[in-house]
Amino acid sequence: MPQTKEKHFHKNPVLELNQAIDSGSLYQVRQMIKTLPTAGIAHLLESSPPKTRSVLWQLVDKDAEGEVLQYLNEDIQNDILSSLNAEQVVKLTEGLETDDLADILQQLPQQVMAQVLRAMDQQDRLRVESILSYDEDTAGGLMNTDTIAVRPRHTLDLVLRYLRRYDSIPEMTDNIHVVNRDDELLGLLPLRKVLVSDPNTTVREVMSSEIEAIPVAMEATQVAQLFEQHDWVSAPVVDDEGKLLGRITIDDVVDVIRDSTEHSLMSMAGLDEEEDTFAPVIKTARRRAMWLGVNLMTAILASLVIYLFQDILDRVVYLAILMPIVANMGGVAGTQTLTLVIRSLALGHITPANSRWLLARELGVAGLNGMLWALVISVIAYIWLDDLQISYIIGAAMMINMFIAALAGAYLPLFLKRINVDPALAGTVALTTVTDSIGFFSFLGLAQIFYL
Repeated sequence: MPQTKEKHFHKNPVLELNQAIDSGSLYQVRQMIKTLPTAGIAHLLESSPPKTRSVLWQLVDKDAEGEVLQYLNEDIQNDILSSLNAEQVVKLTEGLETDDLADILQQLPQQVMAQVLRAMDQQDRLRVESILSYDEDTAGGLMNTDTIAVRPRHTLDLVLRYLRRYDSIPEMTDNIHVVNRDDELLGLLPLRKVLVSDPNTTVREVMSSEIEAIPVAMEATQVAQLFEQHDWVSAPVVDDEGKLLGRITIDDVVDVIRDSTEHSLMSMAGLDEEEDTFAPVIKTARRRAMWLGVNLMTAILASLVIYLFQDILDRVVYLAILMPIVANMGGVAGTQTLTLVIRSLALGHITPANSRWLLARELGVAGLNGMLWALVISVIAYIWLDDLQISYIIGAAMMINMFIAALAGAYLPLFLKRINVDPALAGTVALTTVTDSIGFFSFLGLAQIFYL
């Protein structure tokens, strides 16, 4: 029996489904899909080319489509939603939590979103509209309005009887919110205390009043940091007056952390973290074209620097051989600093009080590494080319470029963030421009001084 389970564990669901589809056994495919959780079905859809994905979506149970949809990336969500009318979208998303529904509706054109909202019942519409009024990257955009609140004067026995009125309580409910008549948050009542305390005890006696509520306008990344620091499962969201608006749960925070990580990784290559892996050729080429164009402009700028020193390159051909080494070393050193600073900004580690210390540290590291590798390349250049002058030139140029690269890697993200430009998106291109241009200019400029 254990051997059978192990064999099943190593099977590739995507490969099995593709084989079943190719063989025309759609009944087998449908049965295989039914055995998967909704997140697993979404993963299969994202892992399949468009033709296979279309077949798989048709085989998903209608009752599960909404649950599957919320796990898909925005590109695939848009493809599915674009083929539906307002009534179909309402039916598809029926039963989803308010925050998940709001995330899906934000992918729709404004006109279609308005039609969907009008087709919903009044209570659901008001809940969704309350979330849509906030930016999706804030606590208000993350929160779910489905909360349970009690008054401090109530007894725990009354709270238990109140809870039993529900068919089920909201998922990931670890605390009950304690509010006054004006819905101002007074504290949290842990469910574990409700279960083990004397039923005649009042809420006020056992509730925790030392709470750290999340302001509705707080950025999503800051919310994620608070959850990480406090190991929260959920946290209340309040407005400027301290009134309870909703709550954020750990599953939404995990999505924020995952999206932030994917964004940082994909942005360095000019890609969208929500991009469909199996998007059509034209659509993918169009998205990547602009970023390639930006990189072409930076490459032309570096080439213009080389063009300024055409005469010295014609006289000393060895310079063209060694030139890429200087730019490459500066690029690597700068990227190390840039990556560290971008990560620290995302985690909230860098403040105006410690940014200068970090800069001094990075310049110190660049100075030590610059001297070390300048000495190494100088010796290599002398042994290779038997030219003492060129060994001095490349050593000095490497030190200059690695020092400038560290300076650019430390300050560029801070500058870009100050002017509201994503450092992860623009930092790499800007750094490459600096290290290539400075590397070529310092190396060829020093060569011109020595040889002409």
